[in-house]
Amino acid sequence: MTNALFTGPEAAGSVRSPMRFQTLYEGRHIFAVVFALGAVGGWLGWSWLLGLAALLLPFCLNFFRDPERAVPSGDDLVVAAADGTVADILEVEEGEVLKTKCRRVGIFLSVFDVHVNKAPIAGKITYRQHYPGKPPGPYMDARHPDCSKHNEALTWAIQGARATLVVRQITGAIARRIVPWSQLGDEVPKGFRFGMIRFGSRTEVFLPLDAEVLVKVGDKVRGAETVLAKLR
Repeated sequence: MTNALFTGPEAAGSVRSPMRFQTLYEGRHIFAVVFALGAVGGWLGWSWLLGLAALLLPFCLNFFRDPERAVPSGDDLVVAAADGTVADILEVEEGEVLKTKCRRVGIFLSVFDVHVNKAPIAGKITYRQHYPGKPPGPYMDARHPDCSKHNEALTWAIQGARATLVVRQITGAIARRIVPWSQLGDEVPKGFRFGMIRFGSRTEVFLPLDAEVLVKVGDKVRGAETVLAKLR
């Protein structure tokens, strides 16, 4: 099944798809609360409530922003699946899809980062599985390398020309919702917006062990734009 939201071939340059409205739509309930606070504050003459609404609105607009990005071409280049900071790069057993050891690059997304997730390579979505997390008890901080064992998560696999990559979206201590936009069987270009996580969270990309990792822990990366690795 071809993803109806993609209407052009993969190429260097910005990947354009009608997801910017979709991103704002995901924040509709939050925006409604902010406008309601402003309306109540204006009606009751509570300047502090109006001030709170005035502070929350730009914060929410910033969180749900969805900028276009210049996507590097080449099926050997793997781009970041999210904006944020590289939290860890570990050799781990990927036992859910690939059943083999991989190089996992974990990206931490703060509340100030763009939270739309992007396809790290072009290819076909061959796996999508949601995990609700382990209740009861608090969720782990998204910077913790083991948070995927406890927090709500959504695992994807994208079969590309050179390799199949696994991407995992994980909620953090604050985030409570993962929003998938793509479906199993969709063909997606590199950099395509396949979903988002609401508020602080983590995105992991599982690479083949022979891939050349081009980032290090502490690096700031931009989804669909920063090259994470080069496939052999």
